[in-house]
Formats: sequence, C-alpha cells, structure tokens
Amino acid sequence: MLDLGIVITSYNTCDLLRTCLRSVYASQGDFTVEVCVVDNASSDGSAEMVATEFPQARVIANAENVGYSSANNQGLRAFGFTDPPNHQPTNLPSFALLLNPDTELPPDALAGMLGFMAEHPEAGIAGPKLVLPDGSLDLACRRSFPTPEVAGYRLTGLSRLFPRSRRFGRYNLIYLDPDQVTEVDSVVGAFMLVRGSAIAQVGLMDGQFFMYGEDLDWAYRIKAAGWKVYYNPAVAVLHVKRAASRHSPRAQVEFYRAMDIFYRKHYAEQTPWWLHALIVSAISLRQRFEELRLALASTGRQSEAKP
Repeated sequence: MLDLGIVITSYNTCDLLRTCLRSVYASQGDFTVEVCVVDNASSDGSAEMVATEFPQARVIANAENVGYSSANNQGLRAFGFTDPPNHQPTNLPSFALLLNPDTELPPDALAGMLGFMAEHPEAGIAGPKLVLPDGSLDLACRRSFPTPEVAGYRLTGLSRLFPRSRRFGRYNLIYLDPDQVTEVDSVVGAFMLVRGSAIAQVGLMDGQFFMYGEDLDWAYRIKAAGWKVYYNPAVAVLHVKRAASRHSPRAQVEFYRAMDIFYRKHYAEQTPWWLHALIVSAISLRQRFEELRLALASTGRQSEAKP
C-alpha cells in the first residue's frame, strides 16, 4: 500500500513548481510516495516542464482552468479516492497531501508530518507551520470556521482591529502561540495532510468552490464525521503565498463567492432570518464591489491598449 499520495494543482507557476517538486523528491524518511500534478491550463509550460524534468510524477493537463477543488479531486481520483465515498476502501494511500506549487519543503517535513499523524490516530487532517518569505507566519495555516459570528467580525473589520482578542480574533487564531500544537477547525490547502480513511468516509472536495473555501468545507465535513484537525508547528514549510491566485483577476470575487457558498451550506438553516439577511447582504455587497473593481480595472487596461 502506498503511504502518501501528493496532489499538486498548478496554474502558471512553472518556476515555483519546479522548486516545490525538487524539495518533494529530496524528502527523507522511510515511506513510499507518489506525486500527481494537475495543471489547470497553464500558459507557461508547467505541464511540459513536469513531464520532462520529473518523469516519475503523474501529470494531468487540463484543457481549461477547472478550479482548485475540481483539479484536486482529479488528483485524488488518480490515487483511487472516490465521490461518493467508498466505505470499504482497498489499495488507497494511507494519506493524501494537498500541496501548493508555491511551497518548499525541508527534507524532513513529510516524515515529520506522517510521524505526527501516527502519534495522533484521531487526526483526520494536519498541517504544519507555514512561513512566508519574510519569515512571518502565514496566518491561514490555522483557522476557525467562518461561523456567522466569526465571519461577522471579519466583515466588520473587528478581527483586524483586535487581532489578539480571543473573541474577535478567531478567524486566524492570532492570539494562539504559533509554536504550540493546537487542535483547530481547519488548516489551509497549501499543505493539507489528510488521512486516507477520512477521505474514504466523507468523499472528495466540493466542486462548487472554484478557489478559496474548499479546504474549510472539507475540514468541516471531516470534523463532522468525528475526526480532529491539528496544527503542528514542529514542521515548518516555506509558502510564497498567492503565487497562482495573483494570475487570476477574479480572485477576490471568488473569495466572497466561496464565503457565500460555505455559509449557505453549513449555517443558513439555523440562522435567524434577520441575521441571515444581514450576512447575505454584507457578503453580496463585498462581492459586487470586487466585481465592479474588476470591471473598472479591465476597462482601464483596454483603454491603455488603444493607440
């Protein structure tokens, strides 16, 4: 049985992807690993680079950008995971790792995270400490679910005004010690290690999410099935952050679209009507603002292109 199946979804990050794969294949430890790169119609030769320089990796080259969750699902299916879930899995990897192409692993990262999962059999998901190029913590590497209360604090700006408040700062859990193992609601899909039996139980990611929110939704479903989610800072991984999303002008629009999907899917039914109306209106306004900003930017670029 394969110990670890790694899925890397790429979009116009060729140089970073090369560095990421080099670090993966330089990993040390007593485990078996296979890599599947799913390329979302990159125009920078990413898929060709992988096929040429890393022939040991599987490559799925999409003709169009199908989004982050759908591309990850393609990779997971390549390792035998299914949706709807398979409650009697056979020959599946013990673990699957969602890994962004803008990450770089130290040699002992994979062994360290697999060892952590062995020590915590109740863990369905775990993620490491993600460090940005400037040495600061990537705040998204440990998060709370965006409940109406938590999302409200973010939308109103209270989470930014009082980031270290245990009440207002729950979105990114900034008040916690970044060097302490912590049970959390979710880690980020940039490095999301998931137990194979948890995937077999709940199924794949929700393809409604194009980018953003799909990792939170997956963690929500896996926790609802009885598993725990852990942040493990004993392993630190470099994360360049938004290397792919900066190529997508719709990134911020998709952020608020994902927030709307997550809220309606998990919280809308038990939310009072007045609060529901407030939340939906706030998300819609932010999304429309981003759509307007995107349209104005596009018009400006077209004007500049005219002679």
